[in-house]
Amino acid sequence: MLVSEAMTKNPLTCTVDTPLRDAVAILRKHHIGGLPVMEGDMLAGIITESDVIAQLETKKLSDDLWLPSPLEIIEIPIREYINWEKTKDALRNIGETQVKKVMTHRVVTATGDMDIEAAAALMLKEGIARLPVVDGQRLVGILTRADIVEAVGASRPA
Repeated sequence: MLVSEAMTKNPLTCTVDTPLRDAVAILRKHHIGGLPVMEGDMLAGIITESDVIAQLETKKLSDDLWLPSPLEIIEIPIREYINWEKTKDALRNIGETQVKKVMTHRVVTATGDMDIEAAAALMLKEGIARLPVVDGQRLVGILTRADIVEAVGASRPA
């Protein structure tokens, strides 16, 4: 079976200038894990759940032992309040970030004439869950793990 027979045609997309908040809304509304990112008619990248989660990554805690002095005990609540306010601002501002700043730029793609088995092997090798399907640089579809499972199930006699 060919990729073109199993792929989702005319997939949902966003543009490089789409705010991350809007891209995440599309993922959530349609229960999907990734969106091809377009710049004009060309595939520029892909934004996935992993890309979004990576924006929320926090720094690791220090292993150093720190004991506050009596004066620092007064300072701690003030410092923690300021840090909390900065954290809230950062989370609020993530949504305004353009997709092009957080998307995966190196996109692994498939072509419609590729065997579905080769596409599945490529997905496993690259550790990815979806392959944009291109004809040259033009996006023609997307192949997901769910598409592969459905195609394999449909090809089996009842």
